[in-house]
This record gives sequence, structure tokens and C-alpha cells, in this order.
Amino acid sequence: MIFERLDGALMTPHPQPSQNASLSRDAALALLHEHTEGPGLRKHAYAVEAAMRAYARKQGADEELWGVTGLLHDFDYEKHPSREEHPFVGCRILEERGYPKEMIQAILGHAAYSGTPRETPMARALFASDELCGLITASALVQPNKSLAEVTPDSVLRKMRTKGFARSVNREEIEQGAGELGVPLEEHVAFVLAALQGEAKALGL
Repeated sequence: MIFERLDGALMTPHPQPSQNASLSRDAALALLHEHTEGPGLRKHAYAVEAAMRAYARKQGADEELWGVTGLLHDFDYEKHPSREEHPFVGCRILEERGYPKEMIQAILGHAAYSGTPRETPMARALFASDELCGLITASALVQPNKSLAEVTPDSVLRKMRTKGFARSVNREEIEQGAGELGVPLEEHVAFVLAALQGEAKALGL
């Protein structure tokens, strides 16, 4: 078991689905909605999913696996926001429901404080996309029409350098994530922005 630090009493046992069921977007969406009611956190999950699917297509990887990983990376955060519980509680649920180990390790790795190394391209893409999606969404929400269409890579980079804007976004992790992906920051920002713009209707932006 990966999660020895958690009290088993925190968790409710669930039957393990088949591997195919565990990677179903419908099943993942139901799990997200079961644990996350806030529209802002749901929208963040959809945004990170969009970025992850785009990176999976770019790398010729398993788009469903990467997308579901993005969709569920913060599904436990609303109920368990502390560093002692997130993302450990969520990953324990995913493990008990039969989700792939690679997915669980990536979700653990997106929290830098977990100490989990990001050893796969999927884990590195998740870490790199998480905070950046938050910054891009915040950048859209201050536009006149609150639209992603009004956001440019340069405007995101300017917002990133503005310390008073979206203070909760970790700029250092955005830069570190691009470095771990091995791409220039500007390229990473443009790529993720384009991915989100392609799903603007679903994101309500």
C-alpha cells in the first residue's frame, strides 16, 4: 500500500471496477462530482483535463489515461484541503477503486510536498499544467467578456510577473514544471492556453 500515513478509517471501501471502467470519463466525472460541489474547483478539473489530453495527443500517449488523471487530480481537495490529507485521501480512494498505479503516482507527484518523484511524462505534464491552468483561468476572468478568446500567451506571462494577481498561483511551480517538461516557458504557456481555448465552451470561458 502506498498510503501508510493515512488512517484507514478515513476511507469508505468501494468495489473495484474493471480496468476499462476505471478509465471511463463518465465514471471519473461521477467521482469528481460526488466529492466536489464547487463550480470553481470543477472548472479547474476540466481545465487540467483539457491540458492533459492535449499533451497526451502531442506525445502520442494514452489520452484517456492522461485526461482522467487531470480530471481527478484534485477531486478530494474540497473535503480534504490540508497537506496532511490532500492528495493522499483521494489517492487512497483511487487505489481502492482499481485505478492505475501510474495515475495515482502522478497525482501524488503533482503535490510537491508529497515527496513523490515525477518519473513519467504524464506526471511531469500534470505538475506543469496544474498551476498554469489556474493562472490562465484567472487571466480570462478579468477580461471584459471573461473569455479565453481574449487571453494571449503574452498577457498570461505578464500576469505571471504581477505578484498581486492570483496570489494563490505558485509561479515557481509553473516555471519548474516547464523545466521538467523540457520546453521553454513561453511555449508551455502558449500550448496550454490553446488547449483551454479549444474547450472554452465546456469551461464556460
